[in-house]
This record gives sequence, C-alpha cells and structure tokens, in this order.
Amino acid sequence: MERYKENPFVFSPKYRLLRHVVFWITHILIFSFLFKLPELSYWKMHLLSTLWVPAFILYSYPVMYWFIPGFLLKEKYPAFVAILICWSIFGYFLNYLFRSYILFPVSDYLDNPSISRNPWAAGSFLSMNVMAGFGSMIVLFKYWFQKQKEFLSAEKEKANAELQLLKAQVHPHFLLNTLNNIYSFSLQSSEKTPKMVLDLTSLLGYILYECRANEVLLEKELNIMKNYIDLEKERYANKLEISVNIEGDIRHKFIAPLLLLPFLENAFKHGTSEVLEAPWLSMDIAVKNNTLLCKIVNSKNEMTNAGKQGIGIGNVQKRLQYLYPGKHELKLSDEGDFFVVALSIDLSAGTSGPVISQNPIDHHLQNLPV
Repeated sequence: MERYKENPFVFSPKYRLLRHVVFWITHILIFSFLFKLPELSYWKMHLLSTLWVPAFILYSYPVMYWFIPGFLLKEKYPAFVAILICWSIFGYFLNYLFRSYILFPVSDYLDNPSISRNPWAAGSFLSMNVMAGFGSMIVLFKYWFQKQKEFLSAEKEKANAELQLLKAQVHPHFLLNTLNNIYSFSLQSSEKTPKMVLDLTSLLGYILYECRANEVLLEKELNIMKNYIDLEKERYANKLEISVNIEGDIRHKFIAPLLLLPFLENAFKHGTSEVLEAPWLSMDIAVKNNTLLCKIVNSKNEMTNAGKQGIGIGNVQKRLQYLYPGKHELKLSDEGDFFVVALSIDLSAGTSGPVISQNPIDHHLQNLPV
C-alpha cells in the first residue's frame, strides 16, 4: 500500500519485529537512566530493567492487539471496559508472580537492598499499566493515521472520478452542437460538408486521445477552439462578425484539456444564435508571466441568461475548483445585450500529467488529399 512506501519502517509488516526490538531497547535504556540506583552499576540496572520486559509484553500486548482492535475500535464499549477490568486483576497477580519468582531472586544476587520486599507492591504494577497505556496510544495513533490516509485517498479518488465525469459531460455537449451543424449542411448537399467532417474528425481525435492527459499544450487547445469557430462560421455564413486575438508566447504552456471550449460553446449556443440581426463574438487570449488571460464577449438577446443555461459553464466552474484551487479567477457578466466571460489561470500551478504530442487521427489526416 501507499503508506508502506512512504513510511516503510513504521507501517510495513516486514519491519514489525525490528520495530518492537528497538522500542524495548529504548525502554530499557530510558528506564535505567531515570531510575539509576547508587549501589548498582549500569549493566545491573539494565538487567533489572530487562527482567520486566516479558511481564510488560505479556500484560500490554493483549491490550494493544486484541482488546483495542476487537472491542474498542468496534465500539463494543461495555465489553471493552469489562475485559479491561478483568485483565487488570490478572495483571496484579502477574505482578506478584514476577516480583516473587524473578525480581527478588535476581535482586538478591545483585545485592540490591533498595527493592521493596512486598510482593504485592503496586509500583511495578503501575509501571505495567503505564507501558500498556503508552503502547495503546501508539496503536491508536497508527490506526488514526492509517484511517486518515485512507480517507484522503478516498476523497482524492472521489474527486478524480467526479472530474472525469465532468469532463465526460463536456464531450457529448460539444459533439452534439457540432454534429447538428454538419447535419444541416449535409441536407443542403453543401460543398463545405467534407471540410467540416475533416475538422470534426480532428476534434474527435483530440478528445479521444489527447484529452486523456491531465494537461495538453495550450497551443493545441487554442487550435481546437479555432477549428470550432470555423465550424460555427460555416453555419452563420457571413452573418456573424468574429474577432480572435492571441497575444504573448503560447508555446510550451500547458492547460487542462477542454477547459476553455465550453465558454465558446456557450457564447454560440446561448448568445449569438439568439440574435437575429448582426450577431458578433470576440475572443481575446493573452499569456503574461505564465498567467493565461481569456476574455470572450458575445452578443445576446436581452432576455437570454447566457451564464446559467446549459451544463457547460457549471462543469467548467467545478473543474476549475478541482484543478486550479486558488489559482484562477472567473468572472461572468451579463450586460443585457452582450455577455462577458473573463478568466485568468496561473498555468505554473497546473495539474501534472502526461502530455501526448500527437494522436493517430491527426497523423492520418495529414496524409489525406485536400
């Protein structure tokens, strides 16, 4: 799993035994340092500290790896409290046995008069509970940390799934508009139909192949938008006035695919198509210091709410929130007889992902006769 790669020593089962060995060696060294007795050397203190490790393990490990996962984490609170009380009684007798049959004989061998001769002394029993509590805190922290990683991973997968769904919704919306245009020309047996089919084929290749990447070349995205404008021009003939201006160096810049096109679709579908006389549209693109500035202005019927109709605008707003959180600014303005879209994106903060330079459909189109 991913957490094993990020923290192999902490989470990987491969290092489980080594983790426990390091933990208990650290415990022995700290205990010997904190409770140093004047009459004993350090190696004797280490020996006394080591004597209690089996008792600590026998008492604390069932709490850490049985009671907590089996009862506490499964919200069986009454059973957890009951078994913890019973286990504490067992631990008190365990303390008696270790003191009587292990600690006292070894202490006599080491000539250590500082050890209390009361086999029921509660000090060592308290130490057992402290170690069980400390180990349980580590287990609970690891459990919480793993759950947080799983939660964040699930949220990321959910966001990616939603993002892919939003992108998928753009494709049919875009294709439907374009196919309707070609269909109307084919009914008229227009000579422009083959050229429009080629343009659409190029657009399909872009959607099927290059849009699978997280990012595409900005230059390619703008070329696709130009193709779309050319397709729309054929539908309007000479009735539509279009202005396209591109400034700045657009080379070697990357952007999420199909991020700008829905604004253009919306401008045609809910803007210029509703205007009976002198429809117009302008698109201004500028790149300044890795910041993309896009402004699309289109004429519209005063009764049309161009900013809220269709799924295109809403999808793009969600995708911008996913892909460029805090790195973009979108303004939609309805001015009555025209509508304005103003978008700025920090391209240096874009999503990382593979970039496909050319799709196979483009390769075949280059070999077709014009």
